[in-house]
Amino acid sequence: MASDDLSLEEFPDSTALAVVDDHGDKTAADLATVFEVPVNISAVLGKSHMSVAQLLKLNKGSVLELDRKVGEAIDIFVNNRLIARGEVVVVDDRLGVTMTEIIKTEDSGG
Repeated sequence: MASDDLSLEEFPDSTALAVVDDHGDKTAADLATVFEVPVNISAVLGKSHMSVAQLLKLNKGSVLELDRKVGEAIDIFVNNRLIARGEVVVVDDRLGVTMTEIIKTEDSGG
């Protein structure tokens, strides 16, 4: 882990927050007040468009063709906003996602 990366356990409690560091920049401790705010995270493998009639014909075992190719990056959304792209990985017999690219938007405030 890089020296400027902090795990959640390393953040000070909210009573000991430093608003700015020595250079006037905000610090990671500023985020402590939002640690408990719930967010929705979605990893989208791909999309498909179909009519309601086609949807109703789907059964167990039906194959749904997506708009992505094998090995192509998947989209990672937080609260319906694209924030990253990544790859599907297997972690202890479960599917996971590793982020390979962070998406920066002009209106992200940073």
